[in-house]
Amino acid sequence: MLAQAGGLSDRRPHATELVADPLRVAAGSRGGLDGAIFHSDRGAQYSSKEFAALCAELGVVQSMGAAGSSGDNAAAESFNTTMKREILQGRSAWPTARHARLEVFRWVSRYNSRRRRSSTPTKRPVSESSGGSPVIGEARTRM
Repeated sequence: MLAQAGGLSDRRPHATELVADPLRVAAGSRGGLDGAIFHSDRGAQYSSKEFAALCAELGVVQSMGAAGSSGDNAAAESFNTTMKREILQGRSAWPTARHARLEVFRWVSRYNSRRRRSSTPTKRPVSESSGGSPVIGEARTRM
């Protein structure tokens, strides 16, 4: 289960930077990621030497799903589905791309800090991740 979205970036760089930027943001916002687990698929951006070096630098343990196993990314897919359902509900367009990006940032902020999970309704994700190692899941926006 994706406890908390780790970081978010809206730049349009090459593939590795697209996933490296949010990891840096998460490290900065949490004061470090030593011991965190980053689970992803085997995409080129996650299996690159550059991304592996960044994970090592930040103390992040990489975990990759088995080739061809769609169940490995179930938490990330659930996150994406929830975000799309809640952001897109009743909406066909935003005035600008900037408005859309701000809406995603606003939603992720609420997702990380205020929403309650069904498995632990009395706790919020931020309070849950303060003890133990945070788990950072792959969270791609496919809008």
